[in-house]
Amino acid sequence: MPQILSRYATPLITGLFLVSLVSGVALFFHIGSAAFHGMHEWLSMVLILPFVLHLWKNWRSFLNYFKRVPMAAALAVSVVAGIGFAYPAMTSERGPSPRRAVFQAFENGSIAHVAPLFGHDAESLSAVLKEKGYKLDSADISVRKLARASGKSPMAVIAEIASARK
Repeated sequence: MPQILSRYATPLITGLFLVSLVSGVALFFHIGSAAFHGMHEWLSMVLILPFVLHLWKNWRSFLNYFKRVPMAAALAVSVVAGIGFAYPAMTSERGPSPRRAVFQAFENGSIAHVAPLFGHDAESLSAVLKEKGYKLDSADISVRKLARASGKSPMAVIAEIASARK
């Protein structure tokens, strides 16, 4: 392993774990969810690389843990806890979360349909979006199709619409 990777694996794990810890606690208590959600998800993904480097660097020591009961117990508890949270959501007949269902409906709705939710009519919201550089030929286009045509994400279009609230 190149020395620079070896030297930074554990410090990066520590730093990224602390970010994940703080953002995870904030999300748990619904504090600053908008600020912490993306941070928590993306930096948790970034944490994978230094974790793998750390395992690589310390592979022999790591394997010794599997010879003892605490590792087996910790892994078993972790798997059971994960299943305990995932199983009800995966087997529920309630469908998607209400929040996700609303966003899907919003993404599939036309500009004309969502305009009144933000104090606009189809023409005024279309004008606002055109001013912001969106490629909009008709207010009958869905938010999702408008996003695709403009090279944006549906969430970016929703954010623009929300910021245009009268």
